[in-house]
Amino acid sequence: MILRSDDVDLFYEVKGEGPDVVMLHPYPSDHSFWSPMAQHLESRFRLVTPDLRGLGLSGVGEGITTMTKLADDLLRLCDALKIGRAAFVGCSVGGYLLFEFWRRNRERVKTLVLMDTKAGEDNDEGREGRMKTAEEILQKGPEWAFEQMMPRMLAPVTMSSRLDVVARAKATMRQSSAAGMAAMQRGMAMRPDSIATLAHIDVPTLVLGGEADAATPVSELERMARGILGAELKIVSRAGHYAALEQPEEVGRVVREFLDRNGR
Repeated sequence: MILRSDDVDLFYEVKGEGPDVVMLHPYPSDHSFWSPMAQHLESRFRLVTPDLRGLGLSGVGEGITTMTKLADDLLRLCDALKIGRAAFVGCSVGGYLLFEFWRRNRERVKTLVLMDTKAGEDNDEGREGRMKTAEEILQKGPEWAFEQMMPRMLAPVTMSSRLDVVARAKATMRQSSAAGMAAMQRGMAMRPDSIATLAHIDVPTLVLGGEADAATPVSELERMARGILGAELKIVSRAGHYAALEQPEEVGRVVREFLDRNGR
């Protein structure tokens, strides 16, 4: 399905029945990132899985893909689907987006799952690295970028012995354009620091991530969980930044149990 949001057409899917759960995928994947895990949830919840602007089948729009633009897109989607309050699941940039959405629209949030993400902003080196990567993607193309980033997205054990998962991860990326990926990298480089936001989150929150996540180390997940009053923390073994894709049964079970307690 397609929704017009400001200057882009946003693609999204809706599956299942029950309380609303909006799931926001990582960079540079698309909504299909959630498919292996979603089958453990869709019998109990209505799952809304959009492609973030510039990724998957969604349009790029003008300029940098800021967290503000992404939060506005999410609000328009919720309004279009008549979602008053929902559970929100965000992985990586999906988590960055949810911090911005919380600051702007906290009354719409019933509960949060923050997955393989972090609250802190990039340091100067990190910002410079993202800006350089954006330029390289435009010059060398998405396939080059996918190969460069895979070792940081998946656990070493996945890279070496689970080639089917490696192929599936790449498949979730291949709809994304060079322009969309570059715009998202620049937007992530400019994202605000959300450490101070943690203390204001007062809804049930699950912080979850892979034990071998090179992009978001366990120390970052622990920092978030400490900062949010009453937050639950789950570290998934044999998984990296794409834990939901690497261990969908385990992640699906944990998220389902959390939402059964807090998302209805």
